[in-house]
Amino acid sequence: MLNHWNIHQAARIVREGGVIAYPTEAVWGLGCDPWNEAAVMRLLALKRRPVEKGLILVASDVDQIEPLLYGLTSTQRAAVIDSWPGPNTWLLPDEENLIPAWVKGKFSSVAVRVSAHPVVKRLCAAAKMPLVSTSANPAGSTPARTKLRVSAYFGSNLDFRVQGALGDSSRPSLIRDALTQTVIRD
Repeated sequence: MLNHWNIHQAARIVREGGVIAYPTEAVWGLGCDPWNEAAVMRLLALKRRPVEKGLILVASDVDQIEPLLYGLTSTQRAAVIDSWPGPNTWLLPDEENLIPAWVKGKFSSVAVRVSAHPVVKRLCAAAKMPLVSTSANPAGSTPARTKLRVSAYFGSNLDFRVQGALGDSSRPSLIRDALTQTVIRD
């Protein structure tokens, strides 16, 4: 059962520039406000991940990322929307630069997923925005599958840990290019 207070507290912390840990479909994730450069840079520093690699955005529903779909044909758009919600991440063109460079890294596209995980959906809805979503682990380490491992990796350096259980997936999301349908990560 979801704790409404816990979700709203986490959303408030995100809106105030905090970095949080939360359960996703397969592993624990780290998240923050993608438009807050200081928050994203702090998250990247915690992970020891270079900004050039880019980050994924996770949303509660298609409405949260709708403007990113405008650059797709109707066939491409249908393929993307029909795969959500679920463990499907799509690289979407961002020709209008709606998403900051500190999220996209060295890329002109942005990786986006609409989650089916109840905690993630509620968290993004409560925050009223998509969130940065990256596995909760320092670069080169195994992604955290327990809150205990999240604590071991990051100690008191996170602003909040959302209560909840991981989903049933044992693998990270599939990543595909929306323009070419090419699989980037299987």
